Amino acid sequence: MDAGTRIEEALATAIAAVEDPSAPPGLAAAVRHAVFPGGARIRPRLCLAVAQACGDDAPPVTDAAAAAIELLHCASLVHDDLPCFDDAEVRRGRPSVHRQFGEALAVLAGDALIVLAFQALVRVAETSPLRLPALLLVVGRCAGAPAGIVAGQAWECERQVVLADYQRAKTGALFVAATVAGAVAAGAESDPWRAVGERLGEAYQIADDIRDVVAHPEEIGKPVGRDAVLDRPSAARQLGLHGAVTRFEELLGNAAGAVPACAGAAALRALIQSEAARLLPKNLARRAA
Repeated sequence: MDAGTRIEEALATAIAAVEDPSAPPGLAAAVRHAVFPGGARIRPRLCLAVAQACGDDAPPVTDAAAAAIELLHCASLVHDDLPCFDDAEVRRGRPSVHRQFGEALAVLAGDALIVLAFQALVRVAETSPLRLPALLLVVGRCAGAPAGIVAGQAWECERQVVLADYQRAKTGALFVAATVAGAVAAGAESDPWRAVGERLGEAYQIADDIRDVVAHPEEIGKPVGRDAVLDRPSAARQLGLHGAVTRFEELLGNAAGAVPACAGAAALRALIQSEAARLLPKNLARRAA
């Protein structure tokens, strides 16, 4: 089974609880709207790729970890789009959850997705019970404070923000979780994979900052220019467009170089490099490629 199919099936299994006939139908619809159809699913794909590079001896655990990370990502997007933060009307080329279902259901849908992420992991506890505590800890750290996605959102409420701290929490946390959880799910040593996630997370955030400056809304499926309007920390604003692209390329090279020695190292490095062209806007992708 290919990675995309594994991820979509794991996500469908995870949200099935919310779609039970006994659950509020509006909440179920809002959750599904937040998760399907998805974007590139880069975080769960990275989790699967690391697990496969490490042997992937427990696929149900890997799939649950990948789904948990994507569910947290979807939750962060729902909350990020709310009127109290970005007030974004569009996400992935269609109405954001609060525009489609109302602000109250959007808040609850985001909350439900966070809970579903942990439930996804617990459901596979019997498969590899010794790996579950470490996976729960990884996912918990990337979700909360002091350096998870909740902290990243909270940095937007502060008057003074260090760009690196903001990026590390807002975006980097889930990438670190993806690489570390992939190793843990496969029963491998996880610490060497942290640097890969950190560098990819920073690269992805820089690419997002660049897209916000030069991409077209139709290309990325959401409004652009929001960082300037909301006065958000941005690598493109701080480093300039040329400096941001240069830093992006440097981080991708560092991430590939940080991949630990393992059977699937070459394939994973190739995957990292192939992402460069997809992450940047089309008018800049050729240079990064």
